Amino acid sequence: MRDRIKRLMAFRRVLLPLGYTAGLAMSLWAAYLLRFDFSIPPEYREQFFVSIGWVVPLQLVLLLAFGQVSGHLTVFSTPDFARLLSALAFALVGFLSVRAPNDVSYVPPRSIALANFILALVTLGGLRLSMRLAWQRLRATPEEWSRCSRRVGIIGAGDAGCRIAGELLMKPHIGLKPVAFFDDNRHCWMSRIHGIPVLGAPELLTGERPGAVGPLGVLRRIFGQKAPASPALMLDEVIIALPSAPARRKKEIVRILQQAGLKFLTVPSLDQLATGAVHVNQLRPVEIQDLLGRDPVCIETDNIRATLEGKVVMVTGAGGSIGSELCKQIAAFNPSRLLMVEQCEAHLFQIEQELLSRHAGHFILPCIADVLDAERMNHLFERHRPQIVFHAAAHKHVPMMESQPGEAVKNNVFGTARVARLAVKYHAERFVLISTDKAINPTNVMGATKRLAEMFVQALHAATPGTTKLMGVRFGNVLGSSGSVIPTFAKQIAEGGPIKVTHPEITRYFMTIPEAVSLVLQSGAQGSGGEIFVLDMGKPVRIMDLAAEMIRLSGLTPGEDIEIDIVGLRPGEKLYEELCANGENTAPTHHPKIMRFVSPLPNLEELARVFGDLWDCLGTLSPNEIKLRLQKIVPEYRPYLVQASPPFFTEPLANKSAA
Repeated sequence: MRDRIKRLMAFRRVLLPLGYTAGLAMSLWAAYLLRFDFSIPPEYREQFFVSIGWVVPLQLVLLLAFGQVSGHLTVFSTPDFARLLSALAFALVGFLSVRAPNDVSYVPPRSIALANFILALVTLGGLRLSMRLAWQRLRATPEEWSRCSRRVGIIGAGDAGCRIAGELLMKPHIGLKPVAFFDDNRHCWMSRIHGIPVLGAPELLTGERPGAVGPLGVLRRIFGQKAPASPALMLDEVIIALPSAPARRKKEIVRILQQAGLKFLTVPSLDQLATGAVHVNQLRPVEIQDLLGRDPVCIETDNIRATLEGKVVMVTGAGGSIGSELCKQIAAFNPSRLLMVEQCEAHLFQIEQELLSRHAGHFILPCIADVLDAERMNHLFERHRPQIVFHAAAHKHVPMMESQPGEAVKNNVFGTARVARLAVKYHAERFVLISTDKAINPTNVMGATKRLAEMFVQALHAATPGTTKLMGVRFGNVLGSSGSVIPTFAKQIAEGGPIKVTHPEITRYFMTIPEAVSLVLQSGAQGSGGEIFVLDMGKPVRIMDLAAEMIRLSGLTPGEDIEIDIVGLRPGEKLYEELCANGENTAPTHHPKIMRFVSPLPNLEELARVFGDLWDCLGTLSPNEIKLRLQKIVPEYRPYLVQASPPFFTEPLANKSAA
């Protein structure tokens, strides 16, 4: 039987028009029955058979015009109901506009027209809804229906929670049965959503404070005044449906659920719900990013759109964490062409495929290139003439660059200088350098090279006024980026520990990759040239607390199941990151999350001379000597010097011209 009905569902293009025709005919007949108290006079019976020949076709034509006849048989949502209502309303208007005062042979009375409208709406809506329910029931296997459903509580009675509950009720084969809502909003208490009671605040799950009077009061009388809500409700799992809640509140709720011993899932955060929809298949475990996140950032999209739309945009380092997110967000502003420059073929392929899946293939152009390759980069600029350049290509791993400072200097300094000069040469409108907070009073090679790149960009802008607007943007650690602390800790937890922390008091600033990139685009759009922008990174996070929280989110206990080992600071590592360097003054911008640093501008000719000297001897200097050379150019740099250098670091470089 189940297979037969499934085969019938395959003929939806025929079944839906036939079902509509039968439903409309029955609705019109029912309207006549109601009008004449189930005793239709003979002349009106004749009228029915005449009027059905034009009333039903009129309704079908309008349903077809509103896209309801060709709709999917098993899908019926609020937009579908709205279109169904509109089609029948237009049919009613047509019905009432027909006048034949002296002839009742084909024009039914107005009362029948109104009754027919209501009955047709109920009949067709019920038909579509029953088909949807039948299909959802049938597509589940008997094994799926036979298994026991897990009782689920939903924290958050807003839009996300309502959608999740509705979808779980419509898809019982998933095995999750929503039985209760919890919400901080007292006005929701004692109400019902989809027939599910809103019992009170999430704290009820541990009995920390009394909840709303009503269903929970009854439960507490049965199970005891001090009994927590979760045993009374026999919850197996909890869904946190609070995509816009502050991180602090999410952290409190996680603590409550951990105390109650309940498993929990969450919906994606706001920056992940680009479509505005929440679905059951998007539920995922709570991650540390959810608890470190900040309030959503308000971005002036009109300003960014005016800067990017219809322009040729280049992103260097397009396969990296920041570069790939830049490409995704820039693609949403419809550039005429997006040049994705990356030297790693595998990373470039990944971002290309993701943008192709977003239907951006008509304007993206993946370009395999090394920013130090003068001939290749010159060809790209000459051929495509990018108007906006985001320079994200860089070596960023601090310990690795400490042992190989020459590579950091080449890529971070000379690579930046080459791309910036090409941007000026080919009259790009804007050049935005992606920098780091490690450039502030640097103690490592990566930060020192980034600071030197900032100095060059500022000097070049001052020496070439009125052409390209060159600027830099600093920000701290981004959550989940390649080589960052969170994926490293996650791997160590998966391996059974221990988690290795360099110092018990070390702190870092964190922000999400989408948030950082959004503010980079905002900075690039509002900059007038020569500025170094810094993003508001919020409050610093203690890494020891971060490690302990990640262990708890894994369902384990810090110090018992997973140890935390203190291994000591790595070369060039700070205990805490700074917000501004000596001699820098901060100035506000019109965006509250972006500050502008004002510092003395270096001389371009002097920098070019220093760069030339450094390039000429870069292949013959030891790591310590390179660091000391950098300190002469960046006086605030405090290098970490080693006693001896491996011999392979002193091999001469290939003969290349300086940037």
